[in-house]
Amino acid sequence: MRIVIIDGQGGSLGKSMVEAIKKQFPHVHLLAIGTNSLAASAMLRSGADAIATGENPVVVASRNADLIIGPLGIITADALHGEITPAMAIAVAQSQAHKILLPISKCNVSIVGRQDLSLGEMIELAIKEIATFLDNQG
Repeated sequence: MRIVIIDGQGGSLGKSMVEAIKKQFPHVHLLAIGTNSLAASAMLRSGADAIATGENPVVVASRNADLIIGPLGIITADALHGEITPAMAIAVAQSQAHKILLPISKCNVSIVGRQDLSLGEMIELAIKEIATFLDNQG
């Protein structure tokens, strides 16, 4: 199972996701990719098994991932204050991986009908979605 978490800025979403996933699914191997070194370091400190930084790791990991997790902006070019390059957005969007995207509103994209949830509530829902995905794999 190849699970990839992608985050940028300070990595707070990715850090929280890594912690929650490792708590619920300690056996899962997580590759955390930061769009910058600060985000990658935050995810490593929170328990990611491996980290990488930048555009090329996102492109390469998206080819082989089974599950990609991150903010909605990872499929939107120039999101996260320009940290998501067009190549990153295309790689994630075109990946055959199942994607769990959290609708963080920092990418100038609004999801109509979206609930206004806290980050903790979104992570809790993401963990439930990951459990369903993992259950359906075996």
